[in-house]
Amino acid sequence: MKKLSSSIPSRTALVGSALLCSVLALSGCSFFGNKAPKPAELGPNVPVIPVTQAWRAKIGKIENLVLDARVSGNNVLLASDTGEVAALDARTGADVWRLNVGTPLSAGVGTDGRWSAVVSRNNQLIAIEGGREIWRKSLPIQVFTAPLVAGNRVFVLAADRSVYAYDAASGQRLWTQQRPGEPLILRQQGVLLPIGNTLVTGLAGRLVGFNPDNGSIQWEAPLASPRGTNDVERLVEIVGRTSRIGDNLCARAFQTSVGCIDASRGSVVWTQTAKGNEGIDGDDKNIYGVESNGTVLAWKRSDGSKVWSSSRLQYRELTAPLVLGRSVVIGDSTGTVHMLSREDASPLNRLTTDKSGVAAAPVAVAGTLVVVTRDGGIYGFRPE
Repeated sequence: MKKLSSSIPSRTALVGSALLCSVLALSGCSFFGNKAPKPAELGPNVPVIPVTQAWRAKIGKIENLVLDARVSGNNVLLASDTGEVAALDARTGADVWRLNVGTPLSAGVGTDGRWSAVVSRNNQLIAIEGGREIWRKSLPIQVFTAPLVAGNRVFVLAADRSVYAYDAASGQRLWTQQRPGEPLILRQQGVLLPIGNTLVTGLAGRLVGFNPDNGSIQWEAPLASPRGTNDVERLVEIVGRTSRIGDNLCARAFQTSVGCIDASRGSVVWTQTAKGNEGIDGDDKNIYGVESNGTVLAWKRSDGSKVWSSSRLQYRELTAPLVLGRSVVIGDSTGTVHMLSREDASPLNRLTTDKSGVAAAPVAVAGTLVVVTRDGGIYGFRPE
């Protein structure tokens, strides 16, 4: 495998699809060269929106697992590197259930409230019901995207962007959809979600709609096309999280663009050039995202025109944003959580966790902002 270009951000890792056993972590490969620029100074915190820490809980470290915190009713589901999976009541931080599946994990968690699923580093899809393991199935390839549990089925998006469907109760494989392999694959959360009776995935720069019953492709909507002269520059995977309102679905193509589609027809509404590697979030007017250098941007949902841009969090290694009330909430690599105004990116508050870094995009559940850190700290914040 060729030497990787330094144009990939340090939060990202790649997998060569021909050499899936070889994962190249790019912690020493800064987007900005060998010496990263100094993070922007934050200045004093002025809490325009008063927020307090309501509770704190703990799970194992999250350093190698590609975590997607999932919300189900009043619960938030999380997992750790070592195989600990937990459902917490976001109102109190107390365990609803907790299970150790006995093997390190590469992706998690997916849930529909009844069944949950994670994937191990040795390529096992593990299904859980009520805090009890009910089955596990071997997969032929690595997985870095949390499974989707919906319609009594478990869907898996593999590292080579093949898609699998299993019966949630029995573990029986229902169908498989294979795609041509890409030279390099992101070790990062992809896109896998239901819209009506369509299973939507991100495949090599395209959002693709599948029939969830048999795996047949119903439509493809390109957000980005491969460009450049080497495998790294041509990488255009769709990365989660996404923003959906009705049939309008907006997403990011890694280091290439953001855009929105009409998921009822599979048609592209608009795309705009954007150089970020984390997913986006949005409301009915705008979508919000972070660029690789920490610039925070807002685009109009209707046509993609830029609404505002803020450099106050530059070089802080940001998570994907969460739209919450009047704010856009973003975690960073120091464990700080930033609340910015949706209107103009002005600071509304700044919350502290431990200093290990925020491990996944924050989520909101049961009136609580939930943040999880690399050291496994789980924090519940609420407005005063």
